[in-house]
Amino acid sequence: MSKKISDLKHQRSEPIEIKIKDRIIGRDHFTFIAGPCTIENYDDLLKIVKHLQKMGINFFRGGAYKMRTSPYNFRGLGKKGLEYIKKAADETGAISVSEIVSSEDVELMSEYVDILQVGTRNMHNYRLLWELGKIKNPVILKRGMNSTIEEWLLAAEHIIEAGNPNVILCERGIRTFENYTRYTLDISAIPAVKNLSNLPIIIDPSHSSGRREMIKSLSWAAMAAGADGLLIETHFSPDNTICDSEQTIDFDILAEILEKKEELLGLWGKK
Repeated sequence: MSKKISDLKHQRSEPIEIKIKDRIIGRDHFTFIAGPCTIENYDDLLKIVKHLQKMGINFFRGGAYKMRTSPYNFRGLGKKGLEYIKKAADETGAISVSEIVSSEDVELMSEYVDILQVGTRNMHNYRLLWELGKIKNPVILKRGMNSTIEEWLLAAEHIIEAGNPNVILCERGIRTFENYTRYTLDISAIPAVKNLSNLPIIIDPSHSSGRREMIKSLSWAAMAAGADGLLIETHFSPDNTICDSEQTIDFDILAEILEKKEELLGLWGKK
């Protein structure tokens, strides 16, 4: 029989802080993570990372392995993409985030990527979660598209119980009857998680909406609701990207989001 939410080991204990390089991810800080859906080449990735740093963002995302609904879509550069990620991180000092899709890749990716991300389709991949519990890298655990908050928190417990306490929860939208947006962003998950868990929670407005024109308002909503970070697909030329161009913003929109940073984060006393 599964545990009840009231029996979660990490319920309402002291909020954790995850320290990586010279940065802190936690309740008192706000973490911006931005970058392309998929890494296409090294030059573009480096250009994006350097521009993000000029904007004060030191975390970059980029997919080397992609789980695609259609087998005919681009599925990433694989190990070559990992090499690009590590090279860009080493050259700039930025912190990298990339999705892991298989338990067989844990050892390899932990050497190339700073923070490993578990996508929505793998939230229930308990073998993968257990293997991620054996490494020291922080793990971003995305909520399953059809999962309850209880199931999401219990998935996090698999990683923690295996030995890795450095888990970051990511609300990325759940599947509802609404079809105007790609998924439905559950803003209420932010206060719910803060009430039930000691883990930081970030928001992915890109995958939840699937619409570029909605990213700014959803990002502001997440910041106002007390989220601990944002994970946003960003590119200097969104319309020319291989995948997810319709939900990828450019640097101008990202700058607009950042304009309200101090005002919105001030509501919660975040740094």
